[in-house]
Amino acid sequence: MPQISRYSDEHVEQLLTELANVLEKHKAPTDLSLMVLGNMVTNLINTSVAPAQRTAIARSFAQALQSSISDDPAQ
Repeated sequence: MPQISRYSDEHVEQLLTELANVLEKHKAPTDLSLMVLGNMVTNLINTSVAPAQRTAIARSFAQALQSSISDDPAQ
């Protein structure tokens, strides 16, 4: 069952495009891009989530990330 988001697809796509443009502007290779995005996620969790919920949020995020990764070499 697909999840319903409170955010519009357009808003999500706009943010994704802007973030990708920043990484592209700086010619960030994949490893640096992942490091920066990981640091951003960590910072968001540490500054925006109550301490008692941080581990659960991080675990949920990691599971969602793993679920979204394709094993298809064509992608």
